[in-house]
Amino acid sequence: MTHALMPAAPQPLEKENDDYFRKGCNPLAQTGRSKLQNQRAALNQQILKAVRMRTGAENLLKVATNQKVREQVRLELSFVNSDLQMLKEELEGLNISVGVYQSTEEAFMIPLIPLGLKETKDVDFSVVLKDFILEHYSEDGYLYEDEIADLMDLRQACRTPSRDTAGVELLMSYFIQLGFVESRFFPHTRQMGLLFTWYDSLTGVPVSQQNLLLEKASILFNIGALYTQIGTRSNRQTQAGLENAVDAFQRAAGVLSYLKETFTHTPSYDMSPAMLSVLVKMMLAQAQESVFEKISLPGIQNEFFMLVKVAQEAAKVGEVYQHLHSAMSQAPVKENIPYSWASLACVKAHHYRALAHYFVATLLIDHQLKPGADEDHQEKCLSQLYNHMPEGLTPLATLKNDHQRRQLGKCHLRRAVTHHKESVREASLCKKLRDIQVLQEVLSAAHQRSRLKYSQYQEDDDLLNLIDAPDIVSKTEQEVEIILPQFSKVTTTDFFQKLGPLSVFSANKRWTPPRSIHFTAEKGEVGFTFRGNAPVQVYFLDPSCSAAHNKSATYSVGMQKTYSMICLAIEDDDKSDKTKKVSKKLSFLSWGTNKNRQKSASTLCLPAVGVARPHIKKKFPTPFSLLNTDSSLY
Repeated sequence: MTHALMPAAPQPLEKENDDYFRKGCNPLAQTGRSKLQNQRAALNQQILKAVRMRTGAENLLKVATNQKVREQVRLELSFVNSDLQMLKEELEGLNISVGVYQSTEEAFMIPLIPLGLKETKDVDFSVVLKDFILEHYSEDGYLYEDEIADLMDLRQACRTPSRDTAGVELLMSYFIQLGFVESRFFPHTRQMGLLFTWYDSLTGVPVSQQNLLLEKASILFNIGALYTQIGTRSNRQTQAGLENAVDAFQRAAGVLSYLKETFTHTPSYDMSPAMLSVLVKMMLAQAQESVFEKISLPGIQNEFFMLVKVAQEAAKVGEVYQHLHSAMSQAPVKENIPYSWASLACVKAHHYRALAHYFVATLLIDHQLKPGADEDHQEKCLSQLYNHMPEGLTPLATLKNDHQRRQLGKCHLRRAVTHHKESVREASLCKKLRDIQVLQEVLSAAHQRSRLKYSQYQEDDDLLNLIDAPDIVSKTEQEVEIILPQFSKVTTTDFFQKLGPLSVFSANKRWTPPRSIHFTAEKGEVGFTFRGNAPVQVYFLDPSCSAAHNKSATYSVGMQKTYSMICLAIEDDDKSDKTKKVSKKLSFLSWGTNKNRQKSASTLCLPAVGVARPHIKKKFPTPFSLLNTDSSLY
């Protein structure tokens, strides 16, 4: 008969509903998270002021020649540096305020670490985008005031996203929208005059750039941070909640990894490749910890094979946290990673390794090989716990010999107690961790349990007879992995689609002002076909029609078959959005390719004035002409 080493989790309480705005959370709502973000924003402003004062003092120290002035500046500089250090320590306190982000259900579990959202300043797109629309697209910018307002509202909403899938989709939709905006309004040849400012989430230092890449990278960071908050908020007392936590931390790791690979030169330190690599490791470690909690949730029964499984799972968690702590201790990350984060990683590494040794000790001491037991299976499981057995011991002989089992079990108990002592000591050295009551209670309870069991079998000559217990081989039934962001699943409409197809109407293609083109159709047919909404694209042309033989436009062979660049704003009576096919003859694309074989440049013509013939006359107002380096449409 078995008994529970770790009881099953209690039933969760009824969860209260969270009220969110449709786009973003209410920025004035006095929730714990909103208060924390407001404190972060206020600290960022104080840090900005201190950084400016330090820069001014350093510049004055460089140019001052008077010795008394230099001494006074050095004194002021020391005060400013002291204030800045205190502000950064206060910001670190916010970064380790894990209780605010945890599940509302009370749980006897070690807290998980979330990332705080990066703060930003307001940005006014209206003037710059209106001017660019008039200059580049020759349209009145005031016709797009609603679209610009929608873009600014979306950005504002992204500053307070809800902690759920709706909040993630909100940030992703803005990230995708930024791609449209970048293509339409941000040419590679010049700056647009928009200044984007974002604050480092770890140091509070602001970074400003006239570059949309900073905006996109910061939104990606906040998507990853939001996933971490979703993971820590999950109810870890239910199977579904733990599965959500595992998924959220894997997705957070995926977003941060995508950010590291895509934006390699971000000036903000929290988005540097070295820091992002550590953050990815931290998210995967927390996902692996959630896997262990999911296995342990029904309760860990005192049964041989169950103990083998959870011992290797705990060893896996301890291993990943040990690697994380090593990464956090390396330069240059060590200088800016919160000390409390590195301390907690070390605490968890010792804690879970202690649990692994405790479970192995229990299966060795509490279980004896009885007649009829599956000897082969137990022998195989015990041999897989170690890379090599202690000297003079074999798996089957140890299982059959009660004294050897007890001695080896006591070795593991002694090592479990040692690791527990280290975890408690590390937690006591960090002031921020000392203030987390549930962490202190979990560590203390685990330590007392191992000490109690060891005291039951302790003998006077143990110090002389006991050997060092070997390391336990880590193994998991669910290896966590990075889940890359899936932007294709978020449906987003280009706010500025009225400008025309994005493949044609972009910032990197120059356009002439719009004008009207008139020509006379032959036998009621114009000889070409349109595609899409106004302004439409010409994609099918009859080479024998009059439109194909009048010298009114040219295209370049170097355009690589992009011959459908002529766009016309059509105003038919039926206002149909469907393709308007007038003549079904030779494909314009095929015809253009054949012409390219004959000469290096050909002409595609729409007469400026129609030829006087007794046929139906069509009018096509406001065509747009594309200008490139080789040719232009007239």
